Amino acid sequence: MKLPRKSRYRRVLLKLSGEALNNKETRLSIDPDTVRTVAKRIQDARALGVQIAVVIGGGNIFRGGVGHVHGIDRNTGDYMGMLATIINALALQDALEKIGVETRVQTAIEMKQIAEPFIRRRALRHLDKGRVVIFGGGTGNPYFTTDSAAALRANEIGAEALLKATKVDGVYSDDPMKNPQARRYQTLTFQQALTDCLKVMDSAAFSLCMENNIPIIVFDFFKAGNIERVLMGQPVGTLVKNA
Repeated sequence: MKLPRKSRYRRVLLKLSGEALNNKETRLSIDPDTVRTVAKRIQDARALGVQIAVVIGGGNIFRGGVGHVHGIDRNTGDYMGMLATIINALALQDALEKIGVETRVQTAIEMKQIAEPFIRRRALRHLDKGRVVIFGGGTGNPYFTTDSAAALRANEIGAEALLKATKVDGVYSDDPMKNPQARRYQTLTFQQALTDCLKVMDSAAFSLCMENNIPIIVFDFFKAGNIERVLMGQPVGTLVKNA
């Protein structure tokens, strides 16, 4: 179902961390109430008529890049992390469809019984039909983070912006929890972020967005109304773009 467009953007990619689905108080890696909140935020954003694709991490279940610390081969650990992202994608799909949002999951690792394989043209068709498309399985390759997967998919689907959903309200000059003098940037250029060594996304993801002129917006996803304000073009969080 296509909705009247009120958003500044026609199509965006939303990058969620796996931790966005957990609850430290209940110690549930996938907390049903939290997942419902995330789904409702996406539903509210979709109501603006924007096409939304989602890439979700798996750190709430297993963080592939640190598997070797526990004696797991890096390649094996990364594949385990990819499977964790698919579990999260299915949980989010379930929550979205329970509130009436038509959704498709596409995975970089083929598993026909539970999700579609990633096919660019099919993903674009789903988006054009108003469906939310969730990309699971990262890039399908070890040594690449879900940040890289988000930047890659954003380029492949022609997203006009990459929205990096966090629990903080933007990019700071230093860790605001440790340095009360740290200042939040409202806008940044890619070059300034590189020069100042600001951690926006990993370097591969950052380069993909910079080279292909896809702005990154880092914002507090969990504050009610924030994602709608971002999509309407209001100054929320930190906008990173080319000069």
